[in-house]
Amino acid sequence: MTNQYHIITVVGARPQFVKAAALSRAFARNERIKETIVHSGQHYDHNLSGGFFAELEIPSPKYNLDIGSMSHNKMIGHFLIAFDDIIDDEHPDMILVYGDTNTTSAAAIAAAKRNIPLVHVEAGLREWDKTIPEEVNKLLTDSVTDLYFSPTQTGVDNLIKVGISKNVYCTGDISLDLLFSNTQYIVESDIRSKYKLVDKYAFMTCHRDANTSEKSKLAAILSAASQYDGQVVFPMHPRTKAAITKYGLSDLIGENMIILEPLGFWETQSLLRYASIAITDSGGIIKEAYFHKVPAIIIDKQTEWIETIDEGWNVVAGPDEDKIVALLHTHMPAKIHTNALGDGNCGDRITSIILRYLDKRQA
Repeated sequence: MTNQYHIITVVGARPQFVKAAALSRAFARNERIKETIVHSGQHYDHNLSGGFFAELEIPSPKYNLDIGSMSHNKMIGHFLIAFDDIIDDEHPDMILVYGDTNTTSAAAIAAAKRNIPLVHVEAGLREWDKTIPEEVNKLLTDSVTDLYFSPTQTGVDNLIKVGISKNVYCTGDISLDLLFSNTQYIVESDIRSKYKLVDKYAFMTCHRDANTSEKSKLAAILSAASQYDGQVVFPMHPRTKAAITKYGLSDLIGENMIILEPLGFWETQSLLRYASIAITDSGGIIKEAYFHKVPAIIIDKQTEWIETIDEGWNVVAGPDEDKIVALLHTHMPAKIHTNALGDGNCGDRITSIILRYLDKRQA
């Protein structure tokens, strides 16, 4: 008799919902996998959380731990306490985590302490700066992972550099599976008329703690965007909105900027697909802009997605007003595009490897 395995998938933030949407579909196609989704509640705003489950047709979470709006350590502590009881109730054969959030590292610690095999999807990515909370989460998670799925060869090479080579696979980026297989949701959206957009506009996001916790950095980014010679569509993260109010930066929002509430996934893709350029500190938008062949200015000081830099699609400016303004005038689409981040078959690839791993472990 062929074994069926129970996998607990842990999510907590928008990028993880997108990844889970793709991989959960692959799991659902395989009768050997039973999946239980646990939502930490790290993103608790409906626009950043609840709406995504319906829009992306993700199975509803069986558990929501409501750990949002806490300090980093309290968030991890509350998750560990609540998740331990879930492990007792569910008896999983494997725990799967995505990316680099507090939710990710907390679930990784829990799995390791209970000797449950841990899968890390998006393993091996590095920013080489431990002052970045996400970098610490990456390091903690990869130190106790059992099965590593890296989206790029760069991630694989990073793991090898620190002595990790067993059960490491380069699979491509799981989140791009959705874009390859669902382009009809993007093409059919009449996004320009809805927001009264002209042919030339920039799509902008800004939410990283490094850019929203310092007034000077956020001011530089807003000032630069206001100098773009076209419209700037800016879906504003709650954290950014609060920071603008706190620092009194509303006057820096230019007349060319269209401020929106956080958007759904497909509406975001439609706006991004037809933009002339992107301005972002979001890892998800960096990848998605590359997929859509839209040049992007990265307003963070570094990125894990080295391949997009090497091909010339993305360029790092940091929160530097002069650099951002200069690039808004000069940064153009690159001549090379190799789909370096994935081919749309990542989910099935990961599913097959997981089953082989669990079968071997069972034997």
